[in-house]
Amino acid sequence: MAKQEPSGGAASRGAAPGGAVPSGFDRPLERVLGKAAAGKLERAFGMTTLRDLAWHLPRRYAKRGELTDLASLVPGEHVTVVAKVRSVETRQLQRDAKGRRRSLTTITITDGTSSLDLAFFNQEFRGTQLHQGVTALFSGTVGVYKGKRQLAHPDLELFDEAEGIDAEEWANQPVPIYPATASLATTKIQALVAQVLDALGDVPDPVPETIRREHGLLPLADALRSAHQPKTEQEAYRARHTLAWHEAFLLQTYLLATRAWFDTLPTQPRHPGALLERFDAALPWQLTDDQRAAGAAIAADLASGTAMHRLVQGEVGSGKTVVATRAMLTVAESGGQAALLAPTEVLAVQHLRSITRSLGPDLAAEVQPTLLTGQMPAADRRRAMLRIAAGQARIVVGTHALLSEKTSFAELALVVIDEQHRFGVAQREALRAKGIHPHTLVLTATPIPRTIAMTAFGDLDVSTIRSLPAGRSPIQTFVVDRAAHPQRFGRVWQRMHEEVEAGRQAFVVCPAIAPGRLEGIDPRGDEAADASADAAEAAPVDDVETTLAQLQRASAISGHRIAALHGGMTTDEKDAVMREFRDRRIDVLVATTVIEVGVDVPNATMMVVLSADRFGVSQLHQLRGRVGRGEHAGLCMLVTAADELGEARARLDAVAGTLDGFALAEVDLEQRGEGDVLGAAQSGVRSGLRVLRVARDGAIIDAARDAAAAVLAEDPLLERHTALRLAVHGRLDPDARAALVTA
Repeated sequence: MAKQEPSGGAASRGAAPGGAVPSGFDRPLERVLGKAAAGKLERAFGMTTLRDLAWHLPRRYAKRGELTDLASLVPGEHVTVVAKVRSVETRQLQRDAKGRRRSLTTITITDGTSSLDLAFFNQEFRGTQLHQGVTALFSGTVGVYKGKRQLAHPDLELFDEAEGIDAEEWANQPVPIYPATASLATTKIQALVAQVLDALGDVPDPVPETIRREHGLLPLADALRSAHQPKTEQEAYRARHTLAWHEAFLLQTYLLATRAWFDTLPTQPRHPGALLERFDAALPWQLTDDQRAAGAAIAADLASGTAMHRLVQGEVGSGKTVVATRAMLTVAESGGQAALLAPTEVLAVQHLRSITRSLGPDLAAEVQPTLLTGQMPAADRRRAMLRIAAGQARIVVGTHALLSEKTSFAELALVVIDEQHRFGVAQREALRAKGIHPHTLVLTATPIPRTIAMTAFGDLDVSTIRSLPAGRSPIQTFVVDRAAHPQRFGRVWQRMHEEVEAGRQAFVVCPAIAPGRLEGIDPRGDEAADASADAAEAAPVDDVETTLAQLQRASAISGHRIAALHGGMTTDEKDAVMREFRDRRIDVLVATTVIEVGVDVPNATMMVVLSADRFGVSQLHQLRGRVGRGEHAGLCMLVTAADELGEARARLDAVAGTLDGFALAEVDLEQRGEGDVLGAAQSGVRSGLRVLRVARDGAIIDAARDAAAAVLAEDPLLERHTALRLAVHGRLDPDARAALVTA
């Protein structure tokens, strides 16, 4: 009997359940704002409905009585500032080709300390309108003319006291500042939002009234109006609190309903047997307590008769692959197949070699671990696909080639997703659909803060591996200030020479392949150099090609065997280089982030990360996990020219200060917010989270999850909660689920 999908599940995407009629939220913007304004909003922000604009919330609020810090403005940015006019100057220019008069009016505005010029061509009336002492809101793109920052033809809104309004109340009333563009200034968006709010009519509230009363929440319509048009700071705060609660409640309802649905999917129970016993007996080390606990939980899931959906998170080198291999052997015992989906070919090859090596020749001959990637020679790929289709390959490792319609399995029973955030929901579903309710095991080497786990992985059971296997050597990490201490930077290469002379190997990591050709840069890096600096003054980025040439030509390691590895190379080239490095025929590997995960070379003991400020905290922690994997201690040097007092340097100091990836994950979350922690494709905009911020809203998430669980316990299919059922369908669209939910 087919199981019914959860409320908001995949089977009903894009349709209102029960034939319900969509609310006024879903009316096209064009019907209210007209074709021209609606077209601008769609081009600028992708908005098409009243809901889209109603949820386009102010990014901050200004006060008429408070001036903006003009010194903080960065050239090239679109800004909205509150400032006072200090001076006005109008001068006549040469007449144009047709003999018409031309003029330039320069208005200098100030925050009391710094100043900014406004330039208006042929608008002499601005000198009268913006006379000395006037305070106004100005919006435009910061430019530079003759060394001075300016706004050319900015949009503006005068702060004239309205008649009959108390002066103090007027000065303190929050002024919404919206995410804007050059063609849609914040003042224009404010006017369009007002039109939409007046046209909304009845707004169904998905949060039940009893829950609103219990937690002191506003009705949704009131919260939206107060967020856009608050009379006081307190009113704006309460509106945002309500909207954050609203988002958390919808998301938790969806995740819990999805989890309940997963628990109903029947699948063949899988029990461990001789294959696993032989594997465990041959292991050259003892499993850690955390590995045993994760393995026990997985074994119980596999034997339960319903589909497993479990996340295993663990430190770099904590042995997640061994845990996954034991699960694969449990499935293989009864003839089932396991497929491990890796994000890159380098990682897939590494996984296959690691699994084959751990199995040993006898077990490997029985379960036939098989690689399938799109870059394999056609004949090899056909042979691999035949083994998979015939069921001979009971362990399959591959990249996106596993998702191809041409790839079929005899009995796919377990799907293992490595670094799941690199795959969309459609890709994961394409693989799962090749079996009958296969078990799903998700692996991540990026420790996940608790609130992130609840928000993005709330439909998964979570196992955590904190302890490292015995024999792992410690890693020392140091920050090297290239600008302040150039002699120390020179010592880095001498230290690497000493490691190589001692028979060991090293990595040099660069953010770019060649000048101007970045690869694998975590958008969580230094906010594109340094958000407080002019892009023209940003430090150059180290690249593989230039660094390789410099190291080979003139450095302490120039006499050693040095090679490059990056994503611009062919699969065969990358594989050959990695094979030579593992076989110790290469001493130093100059690479991009292709070595971030899955590379296991126990003889590698030193890593130098150049332009380290270009990487995020978790990415740096992942990278340094490539060294110290054998009997010798690891050494990681983070080289930077970033300001010693800046945020980028603070990140590097945090990485150098601890080896605890879970602690670093919390630092990462606090510094950058969950949009960046989850990855570019999982940012707040893509996920539909406009207000909720898991870095600060843990209490709201907890309370919303409890409330959602209570509602679903009484009404599992949300038959008595129509507005909630509609909202789950409407808000959590496929893109949102791809960003936030491992389905």
